[in-house]
Amino acid sequence: MSSIIEDLIARKIFNNRGEETIEVDIITTAGFGRAAAPAGKSRGKAEVTYYPVGGVDAALKKVDELITPELAGLNADYQEEIDNTLHEIDGTTNFKNIGGNTAFAVSLANAEAAANSHSMLLFQFLGGSTATTLPYPLGNCISGGEHALKGKSPDIQEFLALPYGAETFLEASTANTHIHQKIGEALKRKDKTFTAGKSDEGAWIATIDGADAFEIIAKACEEVGNELDFECGFGVDMASSSLWKEKEQIYDYANEGVSRDSGEQLEYIREIIEKYHLAYVEDPFQEEDFKSFAELTQKTKNCLICGDDLFTTNNDRLTQGAKTGAGNAIIIKVNQIGTLTDAIETIMTAQRNGYSCVMSHRSGDTTDWHIAHLAVAFNCPVIKTGVVEGARIAKINELLRIEQFLGSRARMANLKI
Repeated sequence: MSSIIEDLIARKIFNNRGEETIEVDIITTAGFGRAAAPAGKSRGKAEVTYYPVGGVDAALKKVDELITPELAGLNADYQEEIDNTLHEIDGTTNFKNIGGNTAFAVSLANAEAAANSHSMLLFQFLGGSTATTLPYPLGNCISGGEHALKGKSPDIQEFLALPYGAETFLEASTANTHIHQKIGEALKRKDKTFTAGKSDEGAWIATIDGADAFEIIAKACEEVGNELDFECGFGVDMASSSLWKEKEQIYDYANEGVSRDSGEQLEYIREIIEKYHLAYVEDPFQEEDFKSFAELTQKTKNCLICGDDLFTTNNDRLTQGAKTGAGNAIIIKVNQIGTLTDAIETIMTAQRNGYSCVMSHRSGDTTDWHIAHLAVAFNCPVIKTGVVEGARIAKINELLRIEQFLGSRARMANLKI
């Protein structure tokens, strides 16, 4: 079947925060692909520029005037050529001209169009016959920090369930749903002002401190694990760059009324890992502190020490971190780096260096489901995509479809914790 690109169509749509974003359709002689770009609230400094000057409207114009004339007539099967052409059109190192989200939407729509042209599902087209491994769902259950009400919620940004003992993705996603429900019930008892409010990611927002959040999620995971007869662990996204005060050289836990220097932050993270047997800690230090990441990784066992702002899906930053052993896991957010080819390069570097890849949504997301297929295609052992909110459920339900499609070939990932 022919995969020659005939046309690109770009439009403005909205994400789950009601913010404008870009969606792109790619039409080939034998197929069709569509992808929409997400947006993050807490962003690493090294991420590409989301949109050109003028925002989404300017991005749509770039597609019509610059990108479509260059891509029309090319073969969608050659993803690297498509993505390299996007870099050439842009002419900058951070997609400042056409926008990283523009590049993302075009790149992912192209991959889907190529798969569709060959009557294949995306994960099959990208991963081949060996793409049969399902990731464990890492789901945000309690929101704090930038995702919640400042002054009234934990300083830690996310408290995340990770049911790593499940034997199927259906079991794991069921566990996360039950954990989320139990936490909601516990918050009603704990916080008399609790109104069942949720963040952009569908996680609960309540007037509690960090210690309460730890105890509530720990109990919920233990109870659900006992009920379902497999281990349900949990972890946190510290989002430490949002806590870091560069001038004072401290991490400011404003709601707790506590400040910690880098050494105190390291000891604090070690203490909560040991006390709560955390399976996952994301961004425990600010985005330039490779040294502390490496020291924590060396001193910690059976826990994923994951870099998001530290690496921003950037191959050069990951290579820098790998030299010193900074972390043992990496968040993969394709729109942080712009194109699928760039993200694949980072994934390959991570896997060569023993890093676990955590495919991830963004806080401001759409019902686009592509990351579900990318997680399977590239053997990512974890997918971070919430528990119940609509944009998250779109990815979770797509993984349930993939699991059913694979049937007896499906297996859960080998998670290093």
